[in-house]
Amino acid sequence: QVQLVESGGGLVQPGGSLRLSCKASGFTLGDYAIGWFRQAPGKEREEVSCFSASDGSTYYADSVKGRFTISKDNAKNTAYLQMNNLKPEDTAVYYCAADPSLTNPCIVIMQAGYDYWGQGTQVTVSS
Repeated sequence: QVQLVESGGGLVQPGGSLRLSCKASGFTLGDYAIGWFRQAPGKEREEVSCFSASDGSTYYADSVKGRFTISKDNAKNTAYLQMNNLKPEDTAVYYCAADPSLTNPCIVIMQAGYDYWGQGTQVTVSS
């Protein structure tokens, strides 16, 4: 019953903040790398962040760097994406993904792909 469930999406005003959660079940999230993706209508899927299980290093897309922060609480088996200073162009369905790699850095995981995916949560940034 491997499962990832995102939550925390919703409607927010430009400049506001949201924190997305990704609750894992059926596996231990601490042993997995985590990626956050987003996809908006008319745009290709974009990986906005990655948290490596190997050394805790992170990756951020240029479009969100300085505004978004990825984190993971192994005790709660939950990953997070803190989104600050949100812009209308951040509007998208956000997905979390996990990969059972203990040694690979984000750059390798991003190339190889993730094994498990959540169902997504809608984030809408609008006045």
